[in-house]
Amino acid sequence: MKAAVVRDAVDGYVDIVDKTLRSLEFGEALVDVEYCGLCHTDLHVTGGDYGKFPGRIIGHEGVGIVSKLGPGVTALKVGDRVSIAWFYGGCGHCEYCLTGRETLCRNVRNSGFTVDGAMAQQVIVDANYAVKVPDGLDPVQATSLTCAGVTMYKALITGHTKPGQWVSIVGAGGLGNIAIQYAKNVFGAHVVVVDGNEDKLAAAKAMGADVLINRHKGHVAEQIQEIVGGVHNAQVTSVSTDAFNQAVNSLRPGGTLVAVALPVGDMSLNIGKTVLEGIQVAGSLVGTRQDLTEAFQFGAEGKVHPIVHTRKLSEVNDIINEMKAGKIVGREVVDMSL
Repeated sequence: MKAAVVRDAVDGYVDIVDKTLRSLEFGEALVDVEYCGLCHTDLHVTGGDYGKFPGRIIGHEGVGIVSKLGPGVTALKVGDRVSIAWFYGGCGHCEYCLTGRETLCRNVRNSGFTVDGAMAQQVIVDANYAVKVPDGLDPVQATSLTCAGVTMYKALITGHTKPGQWVSIVGAGGLGNIAIQYAKNVFGAHVVVVDGNEDKLAAAKAMGADVLINRHKGHVAEQIQEIVGGVHNAQVTSVSTDAFNQAVNSLRPGGTLVAVALPVGDMSLNIGKTVLEGIQVAGSLVGTRQDLTEAFQFGAEGKVHPIVHTRKLSEVNDIINEMKAGKIVGREVVDMSL
């Protein structure tokens, strides 16, 4: 089978290689991958930002059809359409797995990072952790919900988002465009979008954003405070430490900053402001199987429509360059049949 693997040099790109998968073990299933999106986290993996994994198959926004079952599998059947998400599996018995916080498991396995991922024609999954894609949800759009969708759905929950509140989405890329839709159409919030790309801001407007702010034009936090009186929670999807610092200052008293993106470095946090204004800072890491099930359902109901474009497997390095240059609006999804 063809697969996109991290280069031996771990230089930020992949090689497309022929690869043979091992035999299925107890509790595993084989999935014929239909589509797989490329996420910014894949760039971290190809660049070795969080450890070097040469030869690793990237990809954690995968959707495909179960074609074979290993021994002991009861959760899936051949023909099921399932997702291959960042959360590949946990230990199943630690305090985090047992209390609905399974993504924090200290023995977590992550697709396309610590185990081979879905940017390939076939992938092996842990059958107990492969979430089914509901009927009525387009599989190409489902790829984005598998990562970006569930990530932002969970992040909005983490921000205690309530109907009528103001939420800022900092960064209108693959995560941001979906965050706008969940915030508006599921949580009933008002949305401020911050980005430096006019095309992305235009797309955000089409998605229903109420206020648009170009970060290159004026002081972001001051504009947000002036226009809406500060936001109740700020969802930071931009891979920039400056974005985090601006977001803190855009909060109203009692507000929450939700850290979603993973820039390398530290953010500034004024202790006085944090204490005197009751500011909260929370990290939000993708979502659980139940979160993904719910995120999928809202997609199947037509409340969320990711911006997706299909590409060929041979174009993955081109997509990486486009992502690095900030040229992509929405998500580029590899069609494994091309």
